Amino acid sequence: MDDPDDPLVEEKDIPSYDIIARKIREIDNTIIIFRVYYFFTTRIYRFQLIKKDKMCVIEIPRDVLENLGKDGTSAEREVGELLDLNIENADCWSTFEG
Repeated sequence: MDDPDDPLVEEKDIPSYDIIARKIREIDNTIIIFRVYYFFTTRIYRFQLIKKDKMCVIEIPRDVLENLGKDGTSAEREVGELLDLNIENADCWSTFEG
């Protein structure tokens, strides 16, 4: 039985998921999107990324993801910068025990 309080979401429910996945692969194609959570109160998607034995968590506001599918320009630039900053920052990556 699904728990309605569990913020875990499926990729089909995430706005512009394909664009995010593509941008992550462009940065580093060894990174896997492990899980995504949506926090309704803050309207933020929290992406858990895995690379080898490390995890990086990136939060992206829902409105930015929704705008990716609409205008694509400023939202795409914002997402690109956010992903670059976090993925390439060693401080983002911590040991993951799955």
